[in-house]
Amino acid sequence: MRRITGISLAIALALGGTLALVAYVGAAEDRALAGTKTVDVFVVAKAVEAGTPAEDVKGSVSTERVPAKVRAEGAVSALADLEGMVVAVDLVPGEQLVTARFVKPDDLEAISGAQVPDGLHQLTVALDPERAIGGQLRNGSTVGVFASFQGDSGEDPNGAGSGALSSTHLILHKVKVTSVQVEQAPADTADGEDAPKMAPTGKLLVTLAVDAPSAERVVFAAEHGSLWLSVEPGDAPEGGTQIWTRGSVY
Repeated sequence: MRRITGISLAIALALGGTLALVAYVGAAEDRALAGTKTVDVFVVAKAVEAGTPAEDVKGSVSTERVPAKVRAEGAVSALADLEGMVVAVDLVPGEQLVTARFVKPDDLEAISGAQVPDGLHQLTVALDPERAIGGQLRNGSTVGVFASFQGDSGEDPNGAGSGALSSTHLILHKVKVTSVQVEQAPADTADGEDAPKMAPTGKLLVTLAVDAPSAERVVFAAEHGSLWLSVEPGDAPEGGTQIWTRGSVY
C-alpha cells in the first residue's frame, strides 16, 4: 500500500510540476509581448505537399500570436481567402502561411511542367517566332523537334543528286520546354479575346530539357541546319514519320 501511495504521489507531483511549467512559460510569453503590438498568424504544423488543395490545409496549420513586426509579407489572414487555390510548393513545419505559396490549379501545371527531371541537360536555341508556334510557346509545354538540312547544289527535283539531299525529319518527341524568353515583343494592341494576338518581332530563346544524345543532335541541327518546334502533347502518336526529301515529298 505504501508503495502504491508513493507512486501516486510521484505522479501527482510530476503532473503538478508540468502544469506549473506550462503556466510559467505562458506567463513569460505574455510578459515578453507586453506592450508589443501582436497579430495572429497561421503557421504550418505538419508538412504539406505541393498540389494540395487549400481546403485541405486547415488540419495542417495552427494559429500563433507573434509581434506584428515579424509577420511575414503576404501572410494569410483567413483560410477562406485561399478558396479554389492549391499549394504551389512543399510547405514545411514552422513557416508562416503566405499567399505566395498558393496558385490556381492551371498555374501549378505550368510550374511543375517547367521542373527538370534529374539527369537531363538544358540547352537554349534561338528561333524565329514562326518556328516556335508563332511565339505562343509556354513553359512546361512538350514539343516535337524537327531538323532540316540543305543538300548539295547537285541535287535534282526528283531527289537524285551527286551529294547529300535536302532533308527534314522529326528527330525528337515530347521534349519538355523549361523556359521561353522573347528578345523583343510588341505592345499588345489586340482588343477582345477573339482578336488576333500580336506576334513577337524578335527571336525566341527556347530552353529544352533533353538527355545527352538528344542534346548533341539538337546542337548539330542548330549549327548546321535549322530547327522547327511543334506542340506535341503526351497523347500525340509518334508513328508514321520518316526522313523527307524533295523526291519523297513529291
